[in-house]
Amino acid sequence: MQTFACTEKYDVIVVGGGHAGCEAAAAAARLGSKVLLLSLQIDGLAYMSCNPAMGGVAKGQIVREIDAMGGFSGLVTDAATIQFRMLNRSKGPAMWSPRAQCDMLLFSRLWRQWIDDIPNLDLRQDMVTGLWMENGRLCGVVTRTGLRIEGRAVVLTAGTFLNGKIHIGECSYAGGRMGDAAATGLTECLQSLGFASARLKTGTPVRIDGRTIDFSVLTPQPGDDHPAKFSFSDESRPVTEQLPCYLAYTDQAVHDILRTGFDKSPMYTGRIQGTGPRYCPSIEDKIVRFADKDRHQLFVEPMGRQTHEYYLNGFSSSLPEDVQCAALHRIKGFERAKIYRPGYAIEYDYFPPTQLKATLETKAVENLYFAGQVNGTTGYEEAAGQGLMAGINAHLKLQDAEPVVLDRSQAYIGVLIDDLITKGVDEPYRMFTSRAEYRILLRQDNADERLTPLAFRLGLVDGKRMRNLERKQHFVAEVDTFLRQTKIEPAEANPMLEACDTAVIAQKTTLESLLQRPQVDLDRLEEATPALRAFLETYQNENNYRAMREAVEIGIKYESYIRKEQENAERMGRYELVRLPEDMDYRAIGSISYEAREKLSKLRPMTIGQAARIPGVSPSDISVLLIRLQAASRENASK
Repeated sequence: MQTFACTEKYDVIVVGGGHAGCEAAAAAARLGSKVLLLSLQIDGLAYMSCNPAMGGVAKGQIVREIDAMGGFSGLVTDAATIQFRMLNRSKGPAMWSPRAQCDMLLFSRLWRQWIDDIPNLDLRQDMVTGLWMENGRLCGVVTRTGLRIEGRAVVLTAGTFLNGKIHIGECSYAGGRMGDAAATGLTECLQSLGFASARLKTGTPVRIDGRTIDFSVLTPQPGDDHPAKFSFSDESRPVTEQLPCYLAYTDQAVHDILRTGFDKSPMYTGRIQGTGPRYCPSIEDKIVRFADKDRHQLFVEPMGRQTHEYYLNGFSSSLPEDVQCAALHRIKGFERAKIYRPGYAIEYDYFPPTQLKATLETKAVENLYFAGQVNGTTGYEEAAGQGLMAGINAHLKLQDAEPVVLDRSQAYIGVLIDDLITKGVDEPYRMFTSRAEYRILLRQDNADERLTPLAFRLGLVDGKRMRNLERKQHFVAEVDTFLRQTKIEPAEANPMLEACDTAVIAQKTTLESLLQRPQVDLDRLEEATPALRAFLETYQNENNYRAMREAVEIGIKYESYIRKEQENAERMGRYELVRLPEDMDYRAIGSISYEAREKLSKLRPMTIGQAARIPGVSPSDISVLLIRLQAASRENASK
């Protein structure tokens, strides 16, 4: 095909307008790069192809981190929220995870508006079919119309669109998601450059007309009485009018109907080769894997304020549409349900992320970055976090500046990227709190303390955001000091302690020691202590006042745990400072295991810390590497 060059030249070209692409383009442009965002459908930026919700276990922490780093996902989510819940409140604060049900159409529309308003950022609707390479150097991209667009760096965020294939029963057709075409040509181009690719799959459930659901027989699931928000910014506000979600259940009759379609299921007939997400299985997967369960819980979730469409979370399926419909009508409350869209599975190409550096730049092609589901992840939040970091690092690379690599004790985003590049994936990667060894440090409430100073130095957040953080830190310090220095008489404290079902005191005791008790919270302590109440009243007009109070309480109740984890992180962090030479010949080191030589040669870790986390690299292998580095250092010093 004949090609012609675009007259515009860009610093960064972002391919794909999903959550990763939007964050990547916004970050690079706001840092000063001239950016082009290319998408198959510019009217559907950051479209919620699956559940219209942001956050959840560990994912909510990622959204808070994106916001603390100056990304937009938290702000857009707050503006589009129709229900907010803080999950896992019954557990410790390391497990608390914010989640927001969103207005799907409003969410995408807001992203489009905000992208349009960013200087240095152009939008273009087109399909990228290849990279423009000259003499082994990346020069830009080529589109299906034959247009060559020059760009110094490219960020690939193509989601599920690369050779995407949709499956509904025995019907299969090309598509990136229902209603959108697949992206072709790019996988083959990357393969020709030496990249390995593979296939993964994911799925989505039926979308239902809410006017045909009998909500009276379902269990309402309301939002929080005092909803919080994702963004630390003063610009966003918590949702005021919430829509309810509902609970429903399958039963054995539903399961029996679903089983009748197994012989036509693309998953069980072998037509789908890609591996699916273990932690978000289809309803047919659940029936097979959990055969002892006679029912499964379903969440009935609204998709917006201006639509009747509902999402049946937990009923993901690629079975024939008639089987999906028959099974649906057997669920209590859905006897008359009408389907807007059937459930389907989608199979797509991805590139094993061990082919990436910690910056998300590819090892094979300089200035080419991958982010999102092309790296084998699943979820809007994981994609957005990668996109943000890829956009930042693409810009910094072009400025010959030091890259930003978040470590595992600094952010869930750091855990995510480190897991991808050191361990790879054999199924769609989903973030969980259990993946983070320092989760007491990586709480959702302190993402601003961990990351906003870094974002301020980069130029992604302004002075107002820093002043907000400084006010929060001042408040926490002042209240903490007051609680440590102020004592309460038994006569004041004991009625409250008895009401909390905890031991009374016999002598004056500091407020801090009482707040350390699991049964006592700051609200109860304030009610019992006029001096504390008067002290806190001076701060009540502060923005994010409730969140600041929460930070005080967490800091005092979990002080010993936080200190111990900080010490562990500092001890292990020393390994992260020991860099490995990029040209080290691991195969020549006979004193480490054969598996370690092969893994290290393939993955090329940047630091001893990364090397230690590679499966198959033992502590004794790490000891050998440290000895060699020390010997090399002494040799260089003697020259």
